[in-house]
Amino acid sequence: MGRHKGGPVWLFAYGSLIWRPECSAVERVRGRVHGYHRGLYLWSHEHRGTPEIPGLVFGLDRGGSCSGFAYRLPEDQLEASLYALWQREMPFPSYRPHWLNCRLENGSQVQALGFVLERHLPSYAGNLPDHVLSQVFESACGRYGTTRDYVEQTASALRSHAMPDRNLEARLKRCQSNADQAIASRL
Repeated sequence: MGRHKGGPVWLFAYGSLIWRPECSAVERVRGRVHGYHRGLYLWSHEHRGTPEIPGLVFGLDRGGSCSGFAYRLPEDQLEASLYALWQREMPFPSYRPHWLNCRLENGSQVQALGFVLERHLPSYAGNLPDHVLSQVFESACGRYGTTRDYVEQTASALRSHAMPDRNLEARLKRCQSNADQAIASRL
């Protein structure tokens, strides 16, 4: 995971941690990381799908930049916070915990823990074509609900904090429409 440079421990949230944080935070600030972007690139066989009908979840992949939130974790609850976070984000080794350079909205920069995709693992889906994503939207559901709901909630949370992800919004619109058409054709 590399080394943290000391001081407060920050967490970078780019997906469901924005709207369903796993741990308490002393401070929550809008931020951006460069060198990584948010993508629906990770197969989910438990949280948003099953082994038979896998879903997808977000991860950070190399290139571009990503807006989200930086959470400053409470020092007096750091071990419990990190444990809860690991239980949720690292049940399988699909991510590599990594210290990211995160620029906060006030211009300051912090080292924030983020979860970067491991491209060499079978769980890495990459940038799938719209028709595959539409099929996942139609059918994938896991312990925490559907992939479609997960993506819609993330897009809505980003919109509500005035940091929409234009690529995500365009992709969501195309794939929702395709999924809705496929469902309607079966009725």
